[in-house]
Amino acid sequence: MGNMRGVGTAAALFALLLSACRPGLPPAPTPTAPRFPDLGLGSPAFADGEAIPARYTCDGADRSPPLRWGPPPPGTRSLALVVDDPDAPRGRFVHWLLYRIPPERTALPEGVPAEPTVAGLGVQGRNDFGRIGYGGPCPPPGPPHRYRFTLYALDIDPDLPPGASAAAVERALQGHILAQGSLTARYGR
Repeated sequence: MGNMRGVGTAAALFALLLSACRPGLPPAPTPTAPRFPDLGLGSPAFADGEAIPARYTCDGADRSPPLRWGPPPPGTRSLALVVDDPDAPRGRFVHWLLYRIPPERTALPEGVPAEPTVAGLGVQGRNDFGRIGYGGPCPPPGPPHRYRFTLYALDIDPDLPPGASAAAVERALQGHILAQGSLTARYGR
């Protein structure tokens, strides 16, 4: 009986080795999210992961915060900024869309005017408050929400009119991102 067990084990090992030598399909690639060079997005008003000062929220002056980033890669034709709250009660809430930012810019000043087109800065979309321009954090009472500032370097200057929706802006970005930067702030009431 002991000899049979040894034969069975040897046969199984032989079958395994034989199957390893047969040509077959290569293993399926593991899906990964695309990785882009980092633009180093930051703000002199708050650090990544910190609370956003009240002056940049609906409890204060509701002004856009100043932002800074490094030079975009060669081939960049424009930049686009999307600011959203992934923790909103009804799902993602978009606070600011700014696109067609000139590629030579490496900063935005505090308090970008809430106008459809801002000379030298870009074109603004409609946020989920239903307004053009920046709408600061204004969460319901409870735990702090995260506010994601994401800047994209694009190989196009998207032909989007003022007041475009987040869906339209994000469709225009697809397949055209050369680099990106992100900054996350928190705010609670």
